[in-house]
Amino acid sequence: MINNDTHNRIVDSQFSARAQSYLTSAVHANGADLDQMADLIGQRPEAIALDLGCGGGHATYRLATLVNSVVAYDLSEQMLGVVADEARRRGMNNVITKQGAAESLPCASASFDIAVTRYSTHHWYDVPAGLAQMRRVLKPGGLAFFMDVTSPASPLLNTWLQALELLRDPSHVRNASLGEWQHLLNTAGFTVRSVTAFRLRLEFTTWVERMNTPESHVQAIRSLQQFASAEVTDYFSVEQDGSFTVDSVLIAAQANTIPG
Repeated sequence: MINNDTHNRIVDSQFSARAQSYLTSAVHANGADLDQMADLIGQRPEAIALDLGCGGGHATYRLATLVNSVVAYDLSEQMLGVVADEARRRGMNNVITKQGAAESLPCASASFDIAVTRYSTHHWYDVPAGLAQMRRVLKPGGLAFFMDVTSPASPLLNTWLQALELLRDPSHVRNASLGEWQHLLNTAGFTVRSVTAFRLRLEFTTWVERMNTPESHVQAIRSLQQFASAEVTDYFSVEQDGSFTVDSVLIAAQANTIPG
């Protein structure tokens, strides 16, 4: 039987060995979503921020220039080591790392002014539980930012995207649609303030190499692309080398005064 612990071990094994590659990944290090997040937050020198599922730490580094301190939280201890080293290299003495799963945050309730999660939720075993924890540790009226790849509403396009994601990375759970995101956030006790959609190009070779995808899975992905319908190839702008483009989103929200 699959449970939270066994899934989390898969996630940890996938990312711990690849922590450095996520630090240097251009897709993760840059992005209009990070720029917009920073613009929406502005300078908040008294604020305490949380980066939930921090990965290579790129949201953490941006937050560290805006707020008093940042807690970088991730399941992978090795990933956190990379983040701590890079923060020190950048002279960011206001970054603190904590290890654990999204569904069990070891932080006091209402202890953060800002909470962020970027390219992380599609790996969570229990997204509603993780979002509930995020709301619990955020002060009423606190700011929250959610950035991730989203799935199309079309069942055909949704299935195609999830299949490629899972073949590339067995720790993938599911990319939610924008409608699902809005429902999840409302249920968790957030009010959505703005939604910005982006298109994110994934260069095929670096996309699979970053996760060290087995060659058999790489060939399976290429086979799916070869036999995809015109609707699929057009929507995802599939290129000759396998590179393709997906939807992503930045959702800015506020924690309700009364959770849930």
